[in-house]
Amino acid sequence: MTCCRRFKAGWGGVSARLSALTYMSPERATILIVEDDPTTRTFLADNLLADGYAPLPAGDVATAERLLRRAYPDLMILDLGLPDGDGLELLALVRAGDRAAGPVDPDLPMLVVSGRGGQIDRLRGFEWGCDDYLVKPFCYPELRVRIDALLRRTRVRPRSGRLRVGPLTVDPVSRQVWVRDRQIQLSNKEFALLRALAAEPTRVFTREDLLRGVWGYEEMCGTRTIDSHASRLRQKLGCDGDTFIVNVWGVGFRLVDGPA
Repeated sequence: MTCCRRFKAGWGGVSARLSALTYMSPERATILIVEDDPTTRTFLADNLLADGYAPLPAGDVATAERLLRRAYPDLMILDLGLPDGDGLELLALVRAGDRAAGPVDPDLPMLVVSGRGGQIDRLRGFEWGCDDYLVKPFCYPELRVRIDALLRRTRVRPRSGRLRVGPLTVDPVSRQVWVRDRQIQLSNKEFALLRALAAEPTRVFTREDLLRGVWGYEEMCGTRTIDSHASRLRQKLGCDGDTFIVNVWGVGFRLVDGPA
């Protein structure tokens, strides 16, 4: 299965913490592990958790599809031989996603880890949409380096087109907004405010920044229009209990509280 193993405690210590990690703070990269072999799946989840990632184990295509739509992973490790389907079909499903409204990110980095090591198999994996391909038996340190490389390229990718922050999706072209599968109706100014905040989700925008960038004011004035718009926007985006639009007292606003 693997070489260069790191021996740790068994799966019991990991499983007790996985539910808390599924919707954890986004300072850790969430990695979906789609692997039918329980030993390999346990090994990967154990080591990735110890290395600071948030692992999401899935043993079949159906579970993987559910987690893709609910947990918004940052990267997927995918075996091709699965009990209820071929991993290639899951690759194609992700890549065919709707950037504007789909619940699955079509640009999700995907690393195939498979026993199918022939040249044709590897070429087919890339043709169907994977970003990297590692043949079993594999060495965990090499896997870790490949994961870091994929995440690094993803994080420096220009933020253009659709913006996705957790369950929130903003499409600047169509001027539409979704929280999960629910479309949110916003006024023009509410959308403009959200678009500005979503471009840099963790940056604190001062009221002066927003008055100039969204409202076009050259000088500060006594209006509380930003506060009223932010309050209405917070209520609309929080229809499912999510928390967006954080008020930083005495300074301004940011979209999320913590790294994004």
